[in-house]
Amino acid sequence: MATTTRSGRGFASMDPQRQREISAQGGRAAHRSGNAHEFDSREAALAGAKSRSRRQQQQQAAIPADAENQTATKPQQQGNDVQQADTKNPSREH
Repeated sequence: MATTTRSGRGFASMDPQRQREISAQGGRAAHRSGNAHEFDSREAALAGAKSRSRRQQQQQAAIPADAENQTATKPQQQGNDVQQADTKNPSREH
């Protein structure tokens, strides 16, 4: 079985402090070139409302249509039906 060794190359193998420095440089460059995007409070509020709306739709879709009707009605107990049938017909012996 061949064993693999890490080469120590690449962004993931860097020191976390060095990763932050490189990321910050990229962020500054994006702002300078006009490619960076910052949310204002209005845009952030709209994004949050959209997210909540989608989550609510997904939750409602996950609930089967029959589940709402089943919670409103109680299942009948079969044992009571047998006893009631016996008391209605006194000529019937046990």
